[in-house]
Amino acid sequence: MRQVAASGVRKGFRIGKETVYGYVMAAPAILGFFIFTLGPLIASLILSFTDYSITNDFRFIGVSNYKRLFSGEDSFFYKALSVTFYYVALAVPISLTAAFIMAMLLKNNVKGRAFFRSVFYLPSVVPVVATSTIFIWLLNPDIGLLNQILRFLHLPTSMWIYDEKTVIPTMAFMTVWTTGGTMLIFLAGLESIPEQYYEAVEIDGGRLWHKLTAVTLPMMTPTIFFNLIMGIITGFQSFSEAYIMTEGGPNNASLFYVLYLYREAFTHLRMGAACAIAWVLFVIIMILSALIFRSSRTWVYYEGDK
Repeated sequence: MRQVAASGVRKGFRIGKETVYGYVMAAPAILGFFIFTLGPLIASLILSFTDYSITNDFRFIGVSNYKRLFSGEDSFFYKALSVTFYYVALAVPISLTAAFIMAMLLKNNVKGRAFFRSVFYLPSVVPVVATSTIFIWLLNPDIGLLNQILRFLHLPTSMWIYDEKTVIPTMAFMTVWTTGGTMLIFLAGLESIPEQYYEAVEIDGGRLWHKLTAVTLPMMTPTIFFNLIMGIITGFQSFSEAYIMTEGGPNNASLFYVLYLYREAFTHLRMGAACAIAWVLFVIIMILSALIFRSSRTWVYYEGDK
């Protein structure tokens, strides 16, 4: 009995010691979460109910910041929302479709496949500043390469990012340039589809279209679902391209929501209002994500489901 009791004590001590070591090893990540994520999150929520500015003392003003936004007193709020929703509605389907097509092409066992995979992925690791600078030159109405090509083909040219009607479609199509990460995720999903499914379709007399619709798309729905969620979150947080290329113009036609938030915080120094704007964005993304998660029950297929 004494041996059993001693063994139990030693075992309990060892488990307790391992638990302490586990918490010590995880402490940097835990402290980082509380200090750099949860703490600022709570602070921004509190500040959203104040008139906080960097240069002045602040006082609590209740929901006045939110009233100012939704009442239309700040005309840029609804403008930024409409621009961002328009951009996301265009950019997300375009980028997902382009990434999926590229992944389908690169899945085939062709000569130089590794080289082409690297080439298609490479633009996504180029800094945004460099990419935006390149596109400023490419999209120049007078000397830009794209308009030069259109003139050579005797086709009508465009003002691209310098016109209110074309700036958002142009920036949406620019997302194709940086879909390398999404393409790799699609490629991983395609590689995980068992080949016997395609063989079964061939035995039944199916062709490429039947393979796509009966096997590839259903089996890829979890990957499509993940990329859709990430694309929407990334789209609503778009900032750098508009800030560098258009500064929200022309006539605020590319005033993305985060660019509007940036102006409030660092141009007008209205930090309390900027925190309120940020929390509205958080709620919008949360609601959209919840709706997509809810809808996924009807169209996302997981292997093993009935």
